[in-house]
Amino acid sequence: MSQVVTRFAPSPTGLLHLGNVRTALLNWLYARKHGGRFLLRFEDTDQDRSQQVFVAAIEADLRWLGLDWDGDALFQSQHADHHREALEQLAGQGLAYRCFCSETQLNLDRKLATSRGLPPRYSRRCRSLSDAESCQRAESEPFVWRLAAHADDGDVIVHDTLRGDVSFALRDLDDPVVVRSDASFTFLLPNAVDDALDGISHALRGDDHLSNSAYQVWMLEKLGHTPPIYLHHGLLLGQDGAKLSKRTGSHSVAELRDEGLLASALIQAMSRLGHPNIPEEAHRIESLLEHFAAESVSTSSVRWSDDEMWRWHGRLLHELDSAVLVDMIEPYLGGVAHDDLTAFASLIGKNIERAGEAAHYLRLLDTQAAWDDDALQIVQIAGADFYQQALSSWNSLDEADWKSWMNLVKESTGCKGKALFMPLRVALSGAMHGPDMSSIVNFLGKQGVMSRIEDALRQAASSTGAGQTQS
Repeated sequence: MSQVVTRFAPSPTGLLHLGNVRTALLNWLYARKHGGRFLLRFEDTDQDRSQQVFVAAIEADLRWLGLDWDGDALFQSQHADHHREALEQLAGQGLAYRCFCSETQLNLDRKLATSRGLPPRYSRRCRSLSDAESCQRAESEPFVWRLAAHADDGDVIVHDTLRGDVSFALRDLDDPVVVRSDASFTFLLPNAVDDALDGISHALRGDDHLSNSAYQVWMLEKLGHTPPIYLHHGLLLGQDGAKLSKRTGSHSVAELRDEGLLASALIQAMSRLGHPNIPEEAHRIESLLEHFAAESVSTSSVRWSDDEMWRWHGRLLHELDSAVLVDMIEPYLGGVAHDDLTAFASLIGKNIERAGEAAHYLRLLDTQAAWDDDALQIVQIAGADFYQQALSSWNSLDEADWKSWMNLVKESTGCKGKALFMPLRVALSGAMHGPDMSSIVNFLGKQGVMSRIEDALRQAASSTGAGQTQS
């Protein structure tokens, strides 16, 4: 195989969304798997909607995801002269022509064709105009440019790694618009010409582009270029079965990053869609590349799952080094100063699914942290007598030892099971679930445990006093 060159070609008219991520990821994986090059090309010919802020945002999102590209980012607008030359070459061969039909006329033609049981294709009314008449009318009438692709016989072959050779009869093709009446190009011609100019060998994209590929292969062959080999995979759908896009509520990468998602979780969840060959234990990008096989990607549509993405997030979060986890959880700790946040991160790391959940355990760092309503209720039910016994038992110990303390409290209060365990847990951690109690006691130390039991005692006594006052 000659050097593989793939590309991701977004329009800088909005933020990067999940559907874009899949396209970028598959092209990146294919290039890296084969030791090739992955290019980033902005299709910015829509000057009214293209914005530099979206260029910067897309580049930042790709870097965050770890999808590095080779060389400088490319811009379709820089090839404008080549696009015009390609159009002139096609027109010179009689393969592109001006169309002066109004939208009203086109709608009437479509309705007439449909009433006759025919496909609503363009009638090719303007295809028979002479060059002289076409040029003369162009001086005073609006027009578009169309490809003269439709023919009574012949076919065009799209070489597709996933589907084999896909044949399109020319009689089934339309004469598509390639230049609008405002002189701007549609997607078809610039995208194909740029692939040729950039040396793209393989293009991985959704199967909704399969008919576009037929026109582009036809066009590139007429222009003397070798078309890329395509891989038209099944579409990415939402949970409702509709095509996933920014118009149908797809998440932007920026939104997910702001929610604290690990980039690797998005990559893991996305890589496995329609690709059953990647094992569950392949957690690193090197492992994904090892098992990635483009020819195994499904041609059937696949459904996105936020739950699966966040499942991967939790799993990968639990594998993080504590020092790395500190940077993720610190923004949620309210600026609390502590001598060893790394030890705190190590303590709670396996008990959180998202970084923000670290705030549930803020009491481990700060005895002044606000009580959770459910935890406070447990303290109040346990009562002041329970916590007085717990404090006395704790002070009788020479060392911070959870099992010894628990046994003493059990003996002095007569409580056991959940009635013993839960009041102690919430007093120390502020949460009803979390790390094992022995680890919590070791983290807090002798003085830390005592201060938290004392606070729980005050809370329980305050509640008892309020109840007595009301009665």
